[in-house]
Amino acid sequence: MIRIDVPATSANLGSGFDSLGIALTMKNRVWMELSDTLSITCKDDADVPKDETNLIFWAANYLYEKCGKKLLGLEIIQENNIPLARGLGSSSACIVAGILGANHFLGNPFSETEIINLAARIEGHPDNTSPAISGGLVASAMEGDKVYSVSVPVSENIRFALLIPPFELKTEKARGVLPKEYSREDAVYNLSRSGLMTASLFSGKLENLRVAVQDKIHQPYRLNLIENGEDIFEMSYELGSLGTYVSGAGPTIISLIDEKKADEYEISCIKMLQEKGIDGWDVKILSAAAEGAKIISNDI
Repeated sequence: MIRIDVPATSANLGSGFDSLGIALTMKNRVWMELSDTLSITCKDDADVPKDETNLIFWAANYLYEKCGKKLLGLEIIQENNIPLARGLGSSSACIVAGILGANHFLGNPFSETEIINLAARIEGHPDNTSPAISGGLVASAMEGDKVYSVSVPVSENIRFALLIPPFELKTEKARGVLPKEYSREDAVYNLSRSGLMTASLFSGKLENLRVAVQDKIHQPYRLNLIENGEDIFEMSYELGSLGTYVSGAGPTIISLIDEKKADEYEISCIKMLQEKGIDGWDVKILSAAAEGAKIISNDI
C-alpha cells in the first residue's frame, strides 16, 4: 500500500485571481492499493462519498481511461486534515492524490508537467492543483489544455494565519456572484498588485503586502457571502496583519503575518474572536510548503 501526502493550498492571494496559488504546511494523507473492488474509508469523521463518485477514485479512473486501461477497484483510506469546502484546496488535494496514485500503479507514464496539465483540466483552473503538485508559490496560466507555471520559494519571514469558519461556501456559489465584465482600470489594478504579490512573497518585502492583497475582481463580491467576514478583516488589521485576503473562493480568510509575531497574533486573534462573540472559527498558523505532493511507498 502506498501513501500520498498532498498539501493544502490557498488560491488567488487577493489580487492573483485564478493565477496565483501557494502550498501550505497542512496535508491530506491518502493510503491506496489496487484491488478487485472499491473500498473507501476515513480515519476521521469527514463525510466523503464511498462510491465511484469519490473524487480520488474518479481522478484515478480518469487516468486509467487516458491510458486505455481498466481500473477494477481500489482500497482507499483517507485522512482529511484539509477542511472541506473552505477555500483551502480540499478538492484539488483529492484530484492530485488520485492522479499520482494511478500514475504510480501504471508505471509512471506521465511526467510531472503532464500531471499538472491533467489536474488543471479536471479542476478547471490550475491555481490550486499546480501548487499542490509543485509546492511553493506558483504562478500559472492556461493556454488551451496546457498549463504554464513557475514555482518559487516563499520568504521564511512570512507566516499564514488561517481563520477557518464553521461553515462551507461552495465554489459554484462564490463564482456566481462575480460580474461577467470588468473595466480596464480594474484589470490594471489587479495585474499590478498580483505582480507585486509574487515578488514580495519571494523576496520577503513585508511592507508591500498590504497593497499586494488588494483587488477589484472577486473579493468585494465574495466577502458579502462570508458571515462576519468584514469583522474578521478589520480585526486582523487591528492585530497587525501585513495583508488579509479571502482564500480561494472562501470562506477561509488568511492573514499574512511577520514570522516573529506569529505566536502573539494567534493568541490575540483567539481572544478577540471570543470578545466579539464570533463563535466556531478556528485559527491555524502555517508556513508555505516548499514541497508538493509526494508518494511514500509501502506505508501501512
